[in-house]
Amino acid sequence: MATLKEKKDLLESFKGPHFYRIRIWGYGAETSYMKISEEAYNFWSPIRDEHGDSDAVHYIINAEEKTPEDVNKDTEFEDINGADIPREAMFMHPMEYADSEGGHSWYEPPEEFDHTYGVPIDSAYLTVEKVSGTEYNAKHIEDIIEHEDVNDFVQRIGDESDWEVEAYSDSHEYGDNYPEKGQHICQFISSEKGTFFETVIETSLPFNQNLLKLCVAEAPNGEDLIYGLEYDGVELDNDGGDTNGKGYWVYFYKQEF
Repeated sequence: MATLKEKKDLLESFKGPHFYRIRIWGYGAETSYMKISEEAYNFWSPIRDEHGDSDAVHYIINAEEKTPEDVNKDTEFEDINGADIPREAMFMHPMEYADSEGGHSWYEPPEEFDHTYGVPIDSAYLTVEKVSGTEYNAKHIEDIIEHEDVNDFVQRIGDESDWEVEAYSDSHEYGDNYPEKGQHICQFISSEKGTFFETVIETSLPFNQNLLKLCVAEAPNGEDLIYGLEYDGVELDNDGGDTNGKGYWVYFYKQEF
């Protein structure tokens, strides 16, 4: 039987406030999904299929600084001649714009219907550590969850609770944005590695892993993306991630459903 002192020590250990830093990290991306014309799709999609996406990437990331005339004079394409790009295929330069104007940036393109920043659940990791306060440089006290694969976390919470507790949340409004069937799409990806979500929470009781839930939804490309976190039913603010760019990628497809 516990002594009176041991009981008091146990009660003291539960007294708050407690502070925990939570991070979601791994390989993810910032992605722009934009509608493009059939003419633009018919021009760029075969080029990507045959030569890869380098020329499409080059066009998109430089569009903001170039007029359509500049694009046609561009000699830095790898596998195509800039002069052969028809005006109708310059989807970063809307047809209603004057040809003397530059185009859009990849992160604010025309006809964008979704813009995501996050990490797919299949390449994400979770870290929870107890810290001394809410400050950025708060002292590390204890590791609670150390670099755990998110899928393993979800499985573990389910197994330990006989699946009475689920580590998912669908009470948010993220994801599930799709264009109409038959629409032609350009998906532009800035691949990133690092921390996509980081926050510090304050609790009156010690951290309870069963109260942490992942805000997961399907992105337009079909990936299950982690959009955020909840703790004890409250959606947490993202204090900002810290990622490094790993390159650009472009895909073209026709919406099938």
